[in-house]
Amino acid sequence: MSYIGWAVPEPVIPEGTHPALADATRAAVAAFAAARTKHTRAELAEKVQMGADGTPTMRLDILVDTAVAEVVDRHRVNLLSEEIGVIDHGSSVTLVVDPVDGTANAAAGVPLSAFAGVVAVDGVATEALTCWLDTGRCWHAVAGRPTPYRTTGRRELDGAAVSLLRPHGSDDDAWWRVAKRASRVRILSSSCLEAALVAEGSTDAFADAGSDTHRIMDLAAAMVMVPAAGGAVLDVNGRPLEIDPDLTRRWSGVVAATRELAEELASTLKENP
Repeated sequence: MSYIGWAVPEPVIPEGTHPALADATRAAVAAFAAARTKHTRAELAEKVQMGADGTPTMRLDILVDTAVAEVVDRHRVNLLSEEIGVIDHGSSVTLVVDPVDGTANAAAGVPLSAFAGVVAVDGVATEALTCWLDTGRCWHAVAGRPTPYRTTGRRELDGAAVSLLRPHGSDDDAWWRVAKRASRVRILSSSCLEAALVAEGSTDAFADAGSDTHRIMDLAAAMVMVPAAGGAVLDVNGRPLEIDPDLTRRWSGVVAATRELAEELASTLKENP
């Protein structure tokens, strides 16, 4: 039986994090750790139901999301989640959550996955926390306040270090246009983690090359964290990024160290060959 043998550390949650967001993060990490102890890689990856976003849900996803749902019930706030969907407690506060971003990585034992949560007040994202599940490392930001993170400040695509979603066929040409101009290309398969690495200056940019894979919970934490660190978040096709309970909506997100780099990256991805 193939279990993932290493321990999952406690999350290092910054002081002052919204209580519901902090508790949701702890619950997500605890459920993630328990799932690894109880289930094999194959069991973690098994598709057990359809998620609220219309895509199949792995067992690991639903185990973690269920733990988060119990937290929002205790705090009497709302939930918007990729797997469970909407829980409405009539609150002005909603937690927008990606319970395990990079589930395929996590289920296989690849240590590149994250929990990401955002506090939205009346539909406006005000606070974000991303937790790297295999390390306990957390990135936290509050809209309108300075953060300890700064992006690289890079303004040009030529020579940039860029993370990309894998090409999906329809976006192959766009993907290669970026890859040929970048100095380094990574595919980490965890959008929330990759966005946090842009915010802290570990890489210059991250993007979906045009496959419209991103749901709002893939981008919500970046929408708070990256601008606070000096960067920008936008959609390749200029669509507004909005917290919306309609989980059929999709975007091709661009997360970059500066507005100039974000716009050049989006423009390059939209070019006609």
